[in-house]
Amino acid sequence: MSPISDTVREVFYYLRQYKSRTFMTMFGIVWGSMTVILLLAFGVGVQKSMSKNMHGMGDGVAILWPGTTSIPFEGYGKERNMRFISEDAELLRTEIGEFSAISPEFIRYGVPVRNADKINQTAVTGVIPEYGPMRNVIAVEGGRWLNDQDIKERRRVCFLGYELRDLLFGEDADVIGQYAYIGDTPFLIIGVLKKKTQPSSYSSRDQDRAFIPSTTFMSIYGAIYVNNMVYQLKDPRMNEVVKTEIYKVLGKKYKFDANDKQALGIWDTTEQDKFIFYFTLGFKIFLGCIGAITLVVGGIGLANIMYVVVQERTKEIGIKRSIGAKSKDIMMQFIIEAFIIIGISAVIGFALAIILIKLISLLPIEDYVGHPELSLSVAFVSIAILGIIGFLAGYFPSRRAAKLNVIDCLRYK
Repeated sequence: MSPISDTVREVFYYLRQYKSRTFMTMFGIVWGSMTVILLLAFGVGVQKSMSKNMHGMGDGVAILWPGTTSIPFEGYGKERNMRFISEDAELLRTEIGEFSAISPEFIRYGVPVRNADKINQTAVTGVIPEYGPMRNVIAVEGGRWLNDQDIKERRRVCFLGYELRDLLFGEDADVIGQYAYIGDTPFLIIGVLKKKTQPSSYSSRDQDRAFIPSTTFMSIYGAIYVNNMVYQLKDPRMNEVVKTEIYKVLGKKYKFDANDKQALGIWDTTEQDKFIFYFTLGFKIFLGCIGAITLVVGGIGLANIMYVVVQERTKEIGIKRSIGAKSKDIMMQFIIEAFIIIGISAVIGFALAIILIKLISLLPIEDYVGHPELSLSVAFVSIAILGIIGFLAGYFPSRRAAKLNVIDCLRYK
């Protein structure tokens, strides 16, 4: 039998001999490993929840509004109200070329939308097809979003938010192919919004809106000027460069100073992505530090027990040294013992943490803090911490044991 297998068997013999001490030592490691896994898993859950909530409005989108000039320019006074037309979206697309999608958006508030005797006053929005994928406006199965033919032919078709559908037709009613009146005009319902989380909005929640083709909106309401434009970049890292170019292009057309930041308003949601990243990074570091401290406390307890073990086995160490055991063999025995204790404790702690994560995931807390999630990075960090603690907890006591004088060991009582 190999020396290592002999050492392992000997370690398990001693662990069985001192059950109470072994249990108390392992408990600290089990508790620490379970704590660090749970805390970091909650950190991952919070990050994903915040990101999901933010992206209900769209992935990396920006909203562009006309503002009011604050700087006189080329003979024009300040406090001029800017107004944009739908063709400005194509102007920006052509002049800048960094957009993956851009859409003008017409909005009319308080429009009566009805079915039979059920009526609701809500926001009606006129957009083009690329608006939907940009803003995560996705149709439930069986329906569809607006298409190019709807725009070209100025079709009277509409896409309803699910809350609006529920108010007019009943909860989860199948309304595809039916008609709803927007004002006094009948519109064919082509799709219903798939349910999504959207805690933030710049006008009204998508779940409460009716979407129609922009050309239809313009012909019915005689609209010329857009409320805003929504765009998405090919490379989000270019957001500041694109903002500068937008001021230049529109400033040239509408005669305002490109440095006049009040002439336009831009809400870039990627800024919130940065906030979420750094906030959750700090949050996870904080939770990780708490978990790591708990593990270190357990490791200190293990190191103290290992010093006690060295003292108890002083005579045994002397006998082994006298029959030829080398210092490295003595050190290896105690390091292996520390790693076995750490390993068994870590497995138990991991198992308990996974069970608790599964149980907590059954609770209705996703909308608030998300569901805790065990990721590979969390597992690797935990294993690394446990490995360092195991080595240190075994190294120093084993080094002390290896340096003991053989004669003093044999005389020890």
